[in-house]
Amino acid sequence: MTKETFDVSEYVDRMAELIDLPIDPEYRPSVVDNITRIAAIAQLVNDFPLPDTIEAAPIFEP
Repeated sequence: MTKETFDVSEYVDRMAELIDLPIDPEYRPSVVDNITRIAAIAQLVNDFPLPDTIEAAPIFEP
């Protein structure tokens, strides 16, 4: 299976349009940088191996 390339700039533009959120051109590079960081963190979580036998806890107790 191949992984698709995640185009952060395109994502920011489409999501801003979808939720009708104007992004000032001055701030757009920072938004793109932050989404890039979020995507990298999410990739670490998604790549963490879990066995198929693991079950989600029904109640969270700290």
